[in-house]
Amino acid sequence: QLQLVESGGGLVQPGGSLRLSCAVSGFTLDSRAIGWFRQAPGKEREGVSCISGSGLSTTYADSVKGRFTISRDNAKNTVHLQMNSLKPEDTGVYYCAKGRLRHYCSGDVSNFDSWGQGTQVTVSS
Repeated sequence: QLQLVESGGGLVQPGGSLRLSCAVSGFTLDSRAIGWFRQAPGKEREGVSCISGSGLSTTYADSVKGRFTISRDNAKNTVHLQMNSLKPEDTGVYYCAKGRLRHYCSGDVSNFDSWGQGTQVTVSS
């Protein structure tokens, strides 16, 4: 019943843009925080961005501030991550996740209890 499905990944050149989507079912967006994480080969999964259940609070990793924007479309029960000015170090598998709580946004994976399957983002010339 509860599902999170990422889409929108792909291959893009440095400086390009991608828009990721996370379609959720089994719960409403206003009931939980939603986070975006990414994981490169051989590295820990790291928090990228988060939006609170209220939609009023957003957080970003320092590495993506000014380049990425998280948003949500309540009518479609979908969270988006707009990624601009992409760099090779942005490469990885991107996951969206449901938070344990409604408002608390954190880059720590322990604060999230449901995950999508991930979508690959590759930034390369």
